[in-house]
Amino acid sequence: MPFWLDSPEAPAPTPPLVQDTRADLLVVGGGFTGLWAAIQAKEQDPDLDVLLIEAGRVAHGASGRAGGIISTSIMHGLPNAVRVFPQDIAQLEAFGRDNLDGFEATLARYGIDADIEWNGEMTVAVSDEHLAALRADYELHRRYGHQVEWLDRDQLAEQIRSPLFAGAMWSRERSGTVHPAKLAWGLRRAALQLGVRLHELTPLVSLRDLGRELEVQVPAGCIRAPRMLLGSGTAKVGVGDIQRRVAAVRDHVLATEPLSAEQRSRIGWAQRQGIYDTRTQLNYFRLTRDHRIVFGGLLSYHYDGQANPPQDARVETYHRLGAAFHRTFPQLADVRFSHAWGGPIDYCSRGSVFAKPYLGGKAVFVAGYTGFGIGASRFGARMGLNMLLDRPGPERQLDIARLSPLWIPPEPLRWLGARITFHAIDGADTEGGWKRRWMQAIKALGFPM
Repeated sequence: MPFWLDSPEAPAPTPPLVQDTRADLLVVGGGFTGLWAAIQAKEQDPDLDVLLIEAGRVAHGASGRAGGIISTSIMHGLPNAVRVFPQDIAQLEAFGRDNLDGFEATLARYGIDADIEWNGEMTVAVSDEHLAALRADYELHRRYGHQVEWLDRDQLAEQIRSPLFAGAMWSRERSGTVHPAKLAWGLRRAALQLGVRLHELTPLVSLRDLGRELEVQVPAGCIRAPRMLLGSGTAKVGVGDIQRRVAAVRDHVLATEPLSAEQRSRIGWAQRQGIYDTRTQLNYFRLTRDHRIVFGGLLSYHYDGQANPPQDARVETYHRLGAAFHRTFPQLADVRFSHAWGGPIDYCSRGSVFAKPYLGGKAVFVAGYTGFGIGASRFGARMGLNMLLDRPGPERQLDIARLSPLWIPPEPLRWLGARITFHAIDGADTEGGWKRRWMQAIKALGFPM
């Protein structure tokens, strides 16, 4: 059970759809993309009949399993944006700032309390050897107008104490942490207030193109709609090309029991920034409102993107992640873990959201956030709606909307490549050799790492 979902605040699911119906717009998927799409569609046109279906419960997919660090990035970080779309970086940066401002305004408008703390995000170098690359990242952020602060080892120790940390870049504005499930539940409530028809426990069984409209079969009914937005992430919806563009990479996360004031004093972290480290197999960590540490970053892949691999329910799966936690904070040896969970990341070859039309333009699929979906999903939903409803949008003139990510090799090559890659990631920093060369080759092919 993810810590975020283990809450008495979780709403009861809406009833499943049990009859035939029609809608002006069908949204498939009750994660962040689907919720943002439904809300923005109704805000743009209150008379639009929007129906949202979710196979399980809202936020019980990837959206309720994230670490909860948010920033302006819609592109898996600024270095990746420069790598993939160097000619459009100024516009993408502006989109990111506007998107997060709109994100914050929406939460205020609908009274959504999602435990947001705007304390910035920090990238920490885990050894002196990583300082040069992090310094280049810092200079890149300064070049594009970010308010970032460089911290040497001693300055960083005044913020957070770990024997691993050699220096850091602290992004001070438009970034922080959020409770993912509370955010999703708040967006759910806003969608219902706007008149969105929501049916949870309603999986898509089959999809058929009827020419002028689409027909979706669910277990106890049929839906017909002229337009459909697929915010279904890595789930299979009957459009084969989608699975060629995204892969279900699994991330793993631990949450501690609440830290006492004395335990918190051992590590500092008074500013409570969201933190990423610079290891190839990176870890990320943040504090919750009740002073738990959420610590994630152990990646895996299961054949054919298995949705609920049994390994995620085994304590042994999390031993290496727990060991990484204790290397990072050895002074917290007496802290216990209360929750452990795994979840999918909709990985794509360019490491950024994309919107791609299917079925003659009547359906648009939005995904590919590669771990940056909490904030970027609002932008992705807007881009998908503009494409689906043929509305002008400044992003439609850029390659982020015009181009799709490359195909990822099919099985069994996908599984084999992932196995080799994650094995290489685990030792690339310390062992070098073929593992580092493999990682360099993967990056040269254009895949984000």
